[in-house]
Amino acid sequence: MDFRLTEEQEALRESVRDFAREVVAPVIAEHYEKHTFPYDVVRQMGKMGLFGLPFPEEHGGMGGDYFTLCLALEELARVDSSVAITLEAAISLGAMPIYRFGTEEQKAQWLPKLVSGEALAGFGLTEPGFGSDAGGTQTRAVLDGDEWVINGSKAFITNSGTDITSLVTVTAVTGTRPDGSKELSTIIVPSGTPGFTVAPAYSKVGWNASDTHELTFEDCRVPAANLLGERGRGFAQFLRILDEGRIAIAALAVGLAQGCVDESVRYAGERHAFGQPIGNYQAIQFKIADMELRTHTARLAYYDAAARMLAGEPFKRQAAIAKLHASTIAVDNARDATQIHGGYGFMNEYPVARFWRDSKILEIGEGTSEVQRMIIARDLGL
Repeated sequence: MDFRLTEEQEALRESVRDFAREVVAPVIAEHYEKHTFPYDVVRQMGKMGLFGLPFPEEHGGMGGDYFTLCLALEELARVDSSVAITLEAAISLGAMPIYRFGTEEQKAQWLPKLVSGEALAGFGLTEPGFGSDAGGTQTRAVLDGDEWVINGSKAFITNSGTDITSLVTVTAVTGTRPDGSKELSTIIVPSGTPGFTVAPAYSKVGWNASDTHELTFEDCRVPAANLLGERGRGFAQFLRILDEGRIAIAALAVGLAQGCVDESVRYAGERHAFGQPIGNYQAIQFKIADMELRTHTARLAYYDAAARMLAGEPFKRQAAIAKLHASTIAVDNARDATQIHGGYGFMNEYPVARFWRDSKILEIGEGTSEVQRMIIARDLGL
């Protein structure tokens, strides 16, 4: 088993690392403070081809794979998670469902702009009253002639209300199965469709430069051809999407954790106390060593999950392990980095304050830590 990167992967990682430091870092604090979406940064990421990383060239992509995307996410999150989650959600939750389950017509219509970064898409799964219980979906879609009529609401949907958002993929109850359970399907709803309303952006604790909204659908009509994948397979489809997305979130969490190490090492060398840099004190050294230990092991976990996925092997448990462990250590590292910075760690001008605010959502989004433990236990036969 060899976890060393190829020359091409190393080159991509270095390129994204430079971009994060030279383009994202100088502007993100202002976006974060003002709660504004970094359109210029997103535009430049599109020109770099980052939105097309895991997609084949025939659809305008870069011909890479999901692991390549994870490397890019890790490097972006070392500097800022808002930008990283914008890319992650745009690909794994926005474009990927269309690539995985769409017809050739749907792919031709939507993918070119999504993989180029000219447009974004959201994934409407979570509902106001049903978070982890995705099977409790209340949004309904009724087939009326050659149109779906959708009624319901979705909550916490990333990339759903930007000026360049082109569509939201929505899970909805489309009928009842023979056993009496809900039939769930997935439907594409283009932005601007009558009856589709995007609420004002949430006031969030973190990820302040990413776009998140509640969505409502009131007699929203879309063509029957907007059904994504097979009718009644919506539940299975979004489970597949979430399994893949958990690897990407793990990579993002590792990036945040590594950013905490980076900033702590830098600060420990600059900050003096009692006549010498605080990095000379064993208490600080051990704390940073533990942070690096956590980050390294979490990185290996997502590498393993990604390798299994790309090899076509079962990876559900490994993805859950990677997401659970990486999100946990990201919170731990953010807390320790803030402590190392002392009072300055509580000031928004320092990146670790942003890392601390951004870390907690990693234990919640795309499956809470409790859900990950359920997945692991079930996969073990419990």
